[in-house]
Amino acid sequence: MRIHRHRHRKPKYSIPNFKVNEKIQAEEVRFVHEAFNGVLPLKEAIAKAKELGMDLIEVSPKANPPVCKAMDFGTFKYQKVKEAKKQRAQSKEVEIKGIRLKYRIGVSDIEVRRKQAAKFLEKGHKVKIEMQLRGREREHRDRARALINNFIDLLRKDFEIRVDTEPTFQGGRFNAIVGRQT
Repeated sequence: MRIHRHRHRKPKYSIPNFKVNEKIQAEEVRFVHEAFNGVLPLKEAIAKAKELGMDLIEVSPKANPPVCKAMDFGTFKYQKVKEAKKQRAQSKEVEIKGIRLKYRIGVSDIEVRRKQAAKFLEKGHKVKIEMQLRGREREHRDRARALINNFIDLLRKDFEIRVDTEPTFQGGRFNAIVGRQT
């Protein structure tokens, strides 16, 4: 078995980078704390935060002037990591599973493909229906489109289907994407 040493993994969650203390580049900032709120020059805001025993963190850099909060940076970063993990846990990735049909497919084979598609749809995945047309089959696109539409109608008997992408012909093949209605 080969070990992939150079494969880059995506981080499980993304945390935005916040500027702290001297890394803040604005001249004036809106200082936010329980004891004092207001617009201050950057050096005074940093001094006030140090006086309170905290760091000055740029929370909203796009505001005019930027909003900075006085609080412990470690605690702040911990809260942001926790929020990112929670968002990641709540989001569900939807996969697209593929089903291939043939132009001259038998009735029993269509039933097998329908059962496969039904399993995918039950798990919450989307289904991409493909049909490759070869040679003289390309001249009968209307029949191929009707086959795909019939397959989608078969799926509609079991589930409430939403057609995300109508059957389109491109590069010698028909593609359609369907998913469950939520």
